Amino acid sequence: MSPNLDSAIKSQVPALLLRRLFGASRRDEAKQLSRGPAPSPAPVGRRRVFVQTETGCVLGMDLDRGDNAHTVKRRLQLALNVPTGETSLTFGDRVLENDLSFIRPDSPLLLTRNSINRSCSTPCLCPVSKDFEQKDCSGLVEVLGCSSSCDRVRRLVDDVVTAIRSGVDPVPISSGLGGSYYFRNVIGDKVAIVKPTDEEPFAPNNPKGFVGRALGQPGLKKSVRVGETGFREVAAYLLDHDNFANVPATALVKITHSIFNINCPVNGGGPAPAHDQKQQVNSKIASFQQFIAHDFDASDHGTSSFPVAAVHRIGILDIRIFNTDRHAGNVLVRKLNGGTGRFGCQTELFPIDHGMCLPENLEDPYFEWIHWAQASIPFSEEELEYIRNLDPGKDVMMLRRELPMIREACLRVLVLCTVFLKEAAASGLCLAEIGEMMTREFRGMEEEPSQLEVVCMEARKRVAEWEPSSATPEQEEDIDFQFSMDMLGGYNDIIRSPRFNGSGFKGSAFRRPLSKLVESIDEGNDGHEDQNEPDRVFYAGWNTPNGPSKAIGQNGSATKSAMNRSADEQLPSSMCFVRLSDMNVDEWNVFLEKFQELLKEALQERAHAAAGQRMKQRLGTSCKF
Repeated sequence: MSPNLDSAIKSQVPALLLRRLFGASRRDEAKQLSRGPAPSPAPVGRRRVFVQTETGCVLGMDLDRGDNAHTVKRRLQLALNVPTGETSLTFGDRVLENDLSFIRPDSPLLLTRNSINRSCSTPCLCPVSKDFEQKDCSGLVEVLGCSSSCDRVRRLVDDVVTAIRSGVDPVPISSGLGGSYYFRNVIGDKVAIVKPTDEEPFAPNNPKGFVGRALGQPGLKKSVRVGETGFREVAAYLLDHDNFANVPATALVKITHSIFNINCPVNGGGPAPAHDQKQQVNSKIASFQQFIAHDFDASDHGTSSFPVAAVHRIGILDIRIFNTDRHAGNVLVRKLNGGTGRFGCQTELFPIDHGMCLPENLEDPYFEWIHWAQASIPFSEEELEYIRNLDPGKDVMMLRRELPMIREACLRVLVLCTVFLKEAAASGLCLAEIGEMMTREFRGMEEEPSQLEVVCMEARKRVAEWEPSSATPEQEEDIDFQFSMDMLGGYNDIIRSPRFNGSGFKGSAFRRPLSKLVESIDEGNDGHEDQNEPDRVFYAGWNTPNGPSKAIGQNGSATKSAMNRSADEQLPSSMCFVRLSDMNVDEWNVFLEKFQELLKEALQERAHAAAGQRMKQRLGTSCKF
């Protein structure tokens, strides 16, 4: 059944007041001002934004030149009947107050409570009456942003909207820890997978029992917040220049349909009955990704037939974005019967599920391809040329333009990893060796920092020696952008100084990807299921802006025992050896200088140690009797 926009749920606010608050003006102001740290200008006249509460409610509204955070909160309170006292309106790292001129059209804003010990049981009120639809004039599916790189997604959106209006409903996906849905075209073919941000694992409206946290709090990975995996999926697509790694087209959207899940009904009780939920038209902020027809994923197929170039390209992307969840289940495989792909092979690979990339701190990544033979083959000249041409400064500017809500800490991780990749590849390391340098080792029951983290720790030590230890006002401002230690619990910086071992790791300790977090999960692909089954940051002298901008791979179905566990019980224990986000601009620039110096030394030591190891092996073999 297509969504009924004349829902029985009526707004309690008089229609006249709503029209005065939200109605479109006949005057359209076109004056432009610079956004500040962003490289391109943003309008200060009337523009549409989408405000999301921490419980998942979404409201589209027009911002006027004189609007501020208070007027936005007032509109939310009147339209959604949500409390706005002791709340903050945020846009990425920024806490919005009086100046909203830098907010771009179609930007998603988030309303969060100031108190950390908050309840997630606040009713999620979704007035969806005809009056509501008239004041919120957005369409069924609207792409957030207007980049030409989303042209493919826009065509898919047109197909989906046509199908919805023709009565073709989306289909919920049973696999995975979070809510996700197949959206189809008019003939019923799957064309897109939609993952609402408020239905992620631990998010308020998760349909599978994994709830307990509000949007903006730490999630499955503590440096990836609940509700922020969607823009990471988009970032991975945008960073896959020229579709080098084959990431499916992805965009952030505001989408409306009755099929979406709401755990908190209007009366504040338990989940609404299924027949009542179908009568509600729920608006969501979600990632919208092209569906890829495939035969299976990499966990169901021998990896020996995979093209070397395809594995290398996925690995290069994973290193750049510091992917913490590249398991075999989120690499799709398509067999090319009777033909060959772009690498002359009969299989084609598609990497999906990038919601756990670009964390706010360095964590322990997981690269399944480290164990594949292709990763030990040297890079081709074409791949080395691609790596040499990577420009982290341009990438950061692009992400700030396309995803202005992205946090500065995520951008610093991108810069650091791109610098590391360029230096490591130039020194002759293969993909597997680069991945090993980024991966932590377990000694006994203790987790040791990776070689990359050891270099970062030494660079931070040198920054501390360069900069007085007293905090400056700018540092205090930066600290406001970090997770509260009360929110993170035991996730503290650990100051350790293990000796750097240039020869690399001698063994592969037992490691579990994020997909193995819950023991009772059946393998799946977060919607990309088998077709055969049933249904400007500093780098080498670049300039830096003045200060920070102010799917998860979901595999399997959770059992009741897993659902009954709290969010904290299901979080994997992790530690942060080094932070990147608590440095001010000057410290960050010095850090990158020191990092590059130390990295070159570490790579030279590694090369010497590897050469010595090869000599030792040859001598040992020749002396056998």
